[in-house]
Amino acid sequence: MTDQPTTPPQGPQNPYFSYPAPQGPRPEGPPASPYAAAPQTATLPAQKRPRRAGLAAAVVATALVVGGAAGVGGAAAWNAYDDDASGGSAGPSDHSTSQVVDTPESPVADGSVEQVAAKVLPSVVKIDVSGSEGAGSGSGIILSSDGEILTNNHVAAIAGDGGTMTVFFNDGSSAKASVVGADPLTDTAVIKAEGVSGLTPATIGKSEDLKVGEGVVAIGSPFGLDSTVTSGIVSALNRPVDVGSDGAGNSTTYPAIQTDAAINPGNSGGALVDMSGNVVGINSSIRTASSSEGEAGSIGLGFAIPIDEVLPIVDQMSKGETPTHARLGISVGPVASKEGAEVVQGASVQDVTAGSTADKAGIAKGDVITKVDDRLITGPDSLVATIRSYRPGDEVTVTYTSGGDAKTAKLTLDSDATTSKS
Repeated sequence: MTDQPTTPPQGPQNPYFSYPAPQGPRPEGPPASPYAAAPQTATLPAQKRPRRAGLAAAVVATALVVGGAAGVGGAAAWNAYDDDASGGSAGPSDHSTSQVVDTPESPVADGSVEQVAAKVLPSVVKIDVSGSEGAGSGSGIILSSDGEILTNNHVAAIAGDGGTMTVFFNDGSSAKASVVGADPLTDTAVIKAEGVSGLTPATIGKSEDLKVGEGVVAIGSPFGLDSTVTSGIVSALNRPVDVGSDGAGNSTTYPAIQTDAAINPGNSGGALVDMSGNVVGINSSIRTASSSEGEAGSIGLGFAIPIDEVLPIVDQMSKGETPTHARLGISVGPVASKEGAEVVQGASVQDVTAGSTADKAGIAKGDVITKVDDRLITGPDSLVATIRSYRPGDEVTVTYTSGGDAKTAKLTLDSDATTSKS
């Protein structure tokens, strides 16, 4: 039994398609994720490029207009030499030209975006993928000098069986690559570029040290435009983000870093770094405004997977091992609201696996989990994301209500390597 919402999607969800934002009455069946991945095919704004999809999770696309209907200059252009404020012609004494001066090279300030970009750009790559399902473009973070690269699973998965993957480095060189390991539940993958050496591995920081409001820089290849740098702040932490489910109903949910640094399709798998140039997250998904267009664009709501949460899984993939995840051994759903009753936030227990750590702790069907350690649980996704931030064998304190009574239980988290799956 997996820790997941009680009602899985009708069949497997394809994470490469956009879903419209909910408007009006909610349709029957499970709601579409507001963080679903970007469409599988789209036109990149680059000269004579093949049609490819930029890979960053998105929901509904917003039109990206470049230039406008009037074109460059357009109806707003006017000639300063032909017209003056009075409508007459300017005399010779009024004519002047722009001066050309040298721009002195200033030293790069510590902690500036410029300094961060200089440090991190050599460690971020563009990844082109193609397979039977289509083609796309994403980003990746160099982990080793001989070509081990971290990216999103939804980037690597397009290559599938028999597909191709090409990595483009900051110096203009490129190499073929193959998948070393992938983990759909955390949306991470490790790939290996062939026949390379002397690469610059990224410096890994600590996402647990992040504070809301501090500066961050996103580096990747939005819309296939490699080596693109954007900056912003950490807008929120531990934001539960669900980007879909597999055929068994296991959700890809993580406690995301929210940022207003511009993240667009193609940034997926790229680096979110602190102002010391240390990787603190993997840019993975965006929330966009409603539009009839199929592609997505940034509205200042970007999400990155915290690096601390996935480093043990990355290590397992690098060693060729199957990734493992922490489990409570329950299925959960939203708390049922009752008219006139006090609103309770939490995750309602729908089922408990016999012999699981939750079962041994006395947690039963109908109980409502409201906190794990010091993290408040606001719903099913919040609980799944929180448990995913731990490792099998970790001890946690679960606060829950049972029959209207508040209770706590200290338990050791199970592993999905040993527990059964629904």
